[in-house]
Amino acid sequence: MPISSSAPQLTSGEAMDLAVLLGGQGPQAGPNPRVGCVITSAEGHVLAKGWHKGAGTPHAEVAALADAHERGVDVTGATAHVTLEPCNHTGRTGPCAQALTDAGIGRVLFAVTDPGEASHGGAATLNANGIEAIHTPHDGAAALIRRWHKAMTHRRPYVIAKWASTLDGRMAAADGTAFWITGEQARAHVHQVRGQVDAIAVGTATVEVDNPSLSARPGGDESGPQPLRVVIGSRPTDGAKVWRDDNALAIHSHDPAAVLAELHQREVRTLLVEGGPTVLSAFFAAGLVDEVNTYIAPAILGDGATAVNGLGIPTMADTLRLTEVTHTPLGADILVTGLVTEGT
Repeated sequence: MPISSSAPQLTSGEAMDLAVLLGGQGPQAGPNPRVGCVITSAEGHVLAKGWHKGAGTPHAEVAALADAHERGVDVTGATAHVTLEPCNHTGRTGPCAQALTDAGIGRVLFAVTDPGEASHGGAATLNANGIEAIHTPHDGAAALIRRWHKAMTHRRPYVIAKWASTLDGRMAAADGTAFWITGEQARAHVHQVRGQVDAIAVGTATVEVDNPSLSARPGGDESGPQPLRVVIGSRPTDGAKVWRDDNALAIHSHDPAAVLAELHQREVRTLLVEGGPTVLSAFFAAGLVDEVNTYIAPAILGDGATAVNGLGIPTMADTLRLTEVTHTPLGADILVTGLVTEGT
């Protein structure tokens, strides 16, 4: 089928920009990365588009090839712009490197190399099959899968430490009460974040004191895929809300590395650690926190538990500081997010 002269005509950079936008439509949670693919002619006309819609569904490249097939477009000799190196293994779906080869694609530009133990190597396979595969770095593509990429690189879930506190850093009053430090907008935002991760972890003390549901309820209703509920520690918590169905897991360990190893085996790629202070402090002390989300309320307690303690930092020169910090007003509260610098 000939391509209309009115079809979009893009540079390689613009095609990759579009692939990033497409990939962003995929789910943030789940074992697979968000990936987009745009196939163009030699002149830059867009022939087909696709993105990955979640585990078990076609990968972005296969989705784009299916798009071309459905519209009767010949992609022989065309260029595929993919946000992530095409996979090289058979999992829930077949290898994308082979699918691109079978379709007669002439060249593949990919933005991020695949760090997966089983899935990497697609570029080498394509080159061996006579298809030029070129790594063309793209900041947007890297940002799209930052959490997943770090999880696969380090062979453990990407860890987000989350807590709410008063201006003076207290996450609970002296009597142990913590409801509610923040207002409705901040609490609603927490449910949005929960819906974007694979698992939520708390300690047994939090389960005993707060008996949380640990569900994602954006809009007020528990709907859609729910994160795995993880309880860390050895004390019994029978009858708590977290055990209401089988989407829950007890890990009888106080070693954060062991917890993450168990979750990685279960294909958890992003973990939200909600505390309390013992669990949060353990993850920080082990150097296993990648990102911080803290909701700060305009309130002062003057006493009570702090979110993180016992890190053994003796001087301001050694302070653990965050990078890429953002500040988001949520009603009267403020959400502060930031990345923990690699190696700290």
